[in-house]
Amino acid sequence: MQQYTVTKGDTLQRIASRRGLVLDNIVNANPWSAKQPYLIPGQMLFLPSSPRRRYEIQTCDTIQSVSEAFSIPEQELEQLNPGISRDRFPVGRILVLPASESKYIVEPQGEYGYNDMVKDIEQLTDKYTCLKATSIGESVLGKSLIMLQIGTGKRKIHVNAALHANEWITTPSLLRFVEEYVSAYHKGDRWNGYDPVAGLEECTLWLLPMANPDGVELVQEGIMLEHPYYKQLLEWNSQRYDFKHWKANIQGIDLGDQFPAHWEEEVKRRGKQGPSPRDYPGISPLSEPEAKALADFTLRISPDAVISLHSQGQEIYWNYRDYEPEESESWSRRLSQVSGYRTVKLTGSDAGYKDWFIQHFGKPGFTVEVGLGINPLPLESFDNISVEIGIIIAELMSF
Repeated sequence: MQQYTVTKGDTLQRIASRRGLVLDNIVNANPWSAKQPYLIPGQMLFLPSSPRRRYEIQTCDTIQSVSEAFSIPEQELEQLNPGISRDRFPVGRILVLPASESKYIVEPQGEYGYNDMVKDIEQLTDKYTCLKATSIGESVLGKSLIMLQIGTGKRKIHVNAALHANEWITTPSLLRFVEEYVSAYHKGDRWNGYDPVAGLEECTLWLLPMANPDGVELVQEGIMLEHPYYKQLLEWNSQRYDFKHWKANIQGIDLGDQFPAHWEEEVKRRGKQGPSPRDYPGISPLSEPEAKALADFTLRISPDAVISLHSQGQEIYWNYRDYEPEESESWSRRLSQVSGYRTVKLTGSDAGYKDWFIQHFGKPGFTVEVGLGINPLPLESFDNISVEIGIIIAELMSF
């Protein structure tokens, strides 16, 4: 056992991923940790040693085939197993395997937060020249709202994610699609049957991976005494220290109810009198800097279509009070066919981003509820969700 001191930003999942452990390894060694909603900086954990993977060489194996099968460099395999080489690879020998190398930049290591996103975007923009990053504003606590631009086409499509804090899985899922799509673009390859070169000649993608960074951090890490909203957040959360169910921004205002589309009716429907983990629309439309920055950006570029990513339900909402254009329903059916998601004509909801976009511009807008389960969705859903999001975006680009 090794002793480990918890630092700010640590979670059980993040520590387990960094150390090559599964969550149960840490919980079994530290039973009390499962009873806390969050780890506290300064706490001590006992961490078991990371178990090494092993493999018995089979008849048809070569060092190259084993390296490829486990995504590990040949050199590291040789260093951990003295005496093996391309010329000497004896059947029956037990090999110690190093950790696999990820082929992706966007590879969540536990909860995927704002700092993870910033680091990955820096690496992606360094690697791929077609990808540009700009800031469209700041959150309440001063975190940059980073917008990605891909392509030069005349047709503009905007996608935003993590408007709701506990729906943060939409952020890495969107970024993984970006990584795969721009990689295929640079190589001249197809991506799941779609042609990125043609797509980015016809379209410009504008992508906001994390619209509510303060809320995401709250859900993932909780609060300490020094947090500027410590007392208010506890009050708004009914004195609970667990914020994993939280949807709102750091001021207790639901960004999904902040847009000027029959906002007054949404206020009456929600019936919330003040800041809350969810469903409080605020004192006026666009009162929150995150919502205002997104609305101002949308007005500035005037997209031809938009998608707002949420979780969960595997559904696509395409309408709003009959303001939507005629093609919206048929487009939603096509998106449903390629993704396997269900298309839904939604009623009894106002003040959402998609609602405002449809009402203001009269163009197609979609809310996509990704995945199935209870928010926050588990990371086990990440790979499937990233493909489903990507297929929906790529199909919309092909219209």
